[in-house]
Amino acid sequence: MIVPGALPAGAGIGLRSRHVGELLARRPAVPWLEVHPENYMSAAACASLDAVRRDYPVSLHGVGLSLGTAGDLDRRHLGRLRSLVDRVQPCLVSEHLSWSTIGGAYLNHLLPLPYTEESLAVVAEHVRLAQDALGRSILIENPASYLRFRHSTLREPEFLAELAQRTGCGILCDVNNIHVSAWNVGLDAEAYLDALPAATVGEIHLAGHAVNDADGHAVLIDDHGSPVAPPVWALYRKALERFGPVPTLIEWDTDLPELDVLLGEAYTAGGFLAEAAARRVGHVRAA
Repeated sequence: MIVPGALPAGAGIGLRSRHVGELLARRPAVPWLEVHPENYMSAAACASLDAVRRDYPVSLHGVGLSLGTAGDLDRRHLGRLRSLVDRVQPCLVSEHLSWSTIGGAYLNHLLPLPYTEESLAVVAEHVRLAQDALGRSILIENPASYLRFRHSTLREPEFLAELAQRTGCGILCDVNNIHVSAWNVGLDAEAYLDALPAATVGEIHLAGHAVNDADGHAVLIDDHGSPVAPPVWALYRKALERFGPVPTLIEWDTDLPELDVLLGEAYTAGGFLAEAAARRVGHVRAA
């Protein structure tokens, strides 16, 4: 039985239902797994997760709390999440810097926020409520951006850093999202990494993205449907230089490949993590 605690500083994969049976049959050497809790909030669905949890550390990556919603959190959803957390005892719980509900309607999209003091106060209050209900700190993931609000007064990494300062939450640094946002709205990706407080980064996500044409301009879409792109691997290496060997996840949600393809991506990330760990040891010895 895996004991709850910090994730190993290795490269895991996002586990989707198509691969559960094969994973349990083969027990491949992957250091940890991540699932969307919304897929496991019924007793029948959770039975397979119980079987996975016996052999692998598990992280819960939520998509339904809608932390940026103006108004109260969905207490029913939060209660169901708390029940799952109590049952699974995940190593980490994370959510998105976004909103997806309004007036009781669920929009099935992770929608963007203006980065203002007002929206920061809303998100901070909701993060505090979620952490109190779950009895633990959570990680908040930076989104992929396709637009910027004119009235935003804070840069996204500054917003995340201040959120972590006010609530004690951590940051889930999605490197693919930073690359996508940098391309789409003209950010400096390396400056973004430098603006995040390193001590707050508890997990990294990697994924593939699509390239769409919009009136003659290429727009990157964070669709999690292909291998990690070369520039994202390069930015990942920069992130590891900045943050050290942080637990890393390969996300793949559309056009799902065979399990071995996911494992291969995780092994590639594991190589970068090993390099980062070796650099850190070398720096300590040099000091």
